[in-house]
Amino acid sequence: MEPVRRAELHRVTAETDIALSLSLDGSGRSEISTGIGFLDHMLTALARHASFDLDVRATGDLHVDCHHTTEDVGIVLGQALARALGTKAGIRRYGHAVVPMDEALVEAAIDISGRPFLVWDVGFRHDKIGDIDTELFEEFFRGLSSNALLALHVTRKTGHNDHHVAEGCFKAVARALRAATEPDPRSQGRIPSTKGVL
Repeated sequence: MEPVRRAELHRVTAETDIALSLSLDGSGRSEISTGIGFLDHMLTALARHASFDLDVRATGDLHVDCHHTTEDVGIVLGQALARALGTKAGIRRYGHAVVPMDEALVEAAIDISGRPFLVWDVGFRHDKIGDIDTELFEEFFRGLSSNALLALHVTRKTGHNDHHVAEGCFKAVARALRAATEPDPRSQGRIPSTKGVL
């Protein structure tokens, strides 16, 4: 019987209350409500392009700004991803995608290594998209990579429309995650490391 690669988490702090469920072997279905319209749009795109089923209900101190909610959703998504992967036996481990979004082109590369690291080489022309500060996308992906214990590189190759650049980031990471978390039929259920553990 195949392991069930899913997780449900509920994290409450003085700043946010986040309930999240994740299934790695889904169809891209999502129900997202964070109180931040553009973040909802990006998480919907991430679920669709990773073929994950993802439900997120988040409330936070948006009267302050979007920082805590955005960062904490990344943290909880990373925790859920780590839990759903379990021992990581039989996965491909590495994922890479280059995604065009009109004039924008974004590359994402992932190693589900157990060693968290984020390299973020993405610039934006404006401080905000809708209500969200563009600098918060880096915080989201840092929370994701740190808590999922993966190395993540995101690079903007081209692009001047901030909406397109941001969407390219989420779609490229989604496609790279899809590749990295997929079962590898040639692995015979082994841990994809010479160490024997990830």
